[in-house]
Amino acid sequence: MQRYLFIFLIVYFFFVFFLRSYLLWKKTGVNPLTFSKLDDAHGYNGKVFLFISLVELVVVFIYAFKNEWHQYLLPFWNLEYNYLQYVGWGLLMLSLILVWVAQSQMANSWRIGIDKKNKTELVTDGLFPISRNPIFLVIMIANVGLFLIIPNAFTLLIISLSMVSINTQIRLEEAFLKWRGSI
Repeated sequence: MQRYLFIFLIVYFFFVFFLRSYLLWKKTGVNPLTFSKLDDAHGYNGKVFLFISLVELVVVFIYAFKNEWHQYLLPFWNLEYNYLQYVGWGLLMLSLILVWVAQSQMANSWRIGIDKKNKTELVTDGLFPISRNPIFLVIMIANVGLFLIIPNAFTLLIISLSMVSINTQIRLEEAFLKWRGSI
């Protein structure tokens, strides 16, 4: 079961980030990875997203392949129950499906970061009337699922950093949309 989590994470990253980015680039010629290279809030947040992803990969790698290192992740032994792991797996599966659906609904408007060069349409149908940021919401659901499968200080750190980073990104995107006159 532990190795399946590592495989799932690779598949998740492939579908949510790589494949979706490639398909959009192939269709439109636009690179959807739009985090600023500057030393501004947007660029910094992109680095935080990358850091979180790397921490997830390392934690899941240790869980899957280096069980003897598990203790160094500061596990919360009192939360290690099979039923919580099943709930965690369910949240991960749900997250993968809903991220793909939300990205599909965004179609050519989907980006990772804020695209100041290419104007896109504001998406307001599908999952978006339910949540203004369904992709961020289901990524947080995935993080909670990961925590339920591997309850430790590092997966709790992932949730914490993601919460701050996603809220920062939402504020940056809202300000950009107001400036652009989309909302």
